[in-house]
Amino acid sequence: MLLVVDVGNTQTHFGTYRDGQLVEHWRFTTVRDSTADELGAVLRNLLELRGIGLATSPPRSCRARCRSCAPSGRRWRGATSTTSMLAVGPGIKTGMALRYDNPREIGPDRLVNAVAAFERVKGACVVVDFGTAVTFDPVSAEGEYLGGIIMPGVEISMEALTNRAAALPKIELGAPRSLIGKTTVDAIRSGVIYGFAGSVDGIVRRLRAEMGPETETIATGGLAEHIVPFTEQIDDTDDLLTLTGLRLLHERNA
Repeated sequence: MLLVVDVGNTQTHFGTYRDGQLVEHWRFTTVRDSTADELGAVLRNLLELRGIGLATSPPRSCRARCRSCAPSGRRWRGATSTTSMLAVGPGIKTGMALRYDNPREIGPDRLVNAVAAFERVKGACVVVDFGTAVTFDPVSAEGEYLGGIIMPGVEISMEALTNRAAALPKIELGAPRSLIGKTTVDAIRSGVIYGFAGSVDGIVRRLRAEMGPETETIATGGLAEHIVPFTEQIDDTDDLLTLTGLRLLHERNA
């Protein structure tokens, strides 16, 4: 059994694989100061619902983490009762050439997504990850990580809008009823959804102009489901892309 963990700034997404096939996966809110015991309790409760016991049969582990907030490797090793956790970072074998001035600056999740996307497409591709930030990670037809584009995420933008404009209410993200809002809530939803959809489409068009029109675009991340239906340039959505990439990296470093 393989346990893969994607620790993001906002959400933690983890899943279990058996013989290369996904068994189950879950998302929960990332708590920056979680202890190993707290993480272990969450993992054990969720896994035991599927008949997987960490204490009696600890799975091998692979993890992607954001340097800014993720719990330390010691906490995750303690949570999973294993010392064989592979963390994505400098020195790991990716099978991908990194055309980046300083590869150490590449976010682990971005690299994992790029590996998974190229393995799936076998050609030029771009990953658009709708997380705390919206990131664009292009991969060449030869399988080279070319660099990236980063813009503020949906939730960050919504929080900034309501925090800086006292008259505007906090809202739940959802599909707008129409382009032109008839209420303040509808107007904000329209601006957020169509604004981000238009931004994403504009960047992808520029990337395709540079990389070639055949470049495939895959969206992932917890907020992709809200924005992607209103875009014109996204070819597919894969909520499990990061977990797939973690599995691939585990196999390449076994």
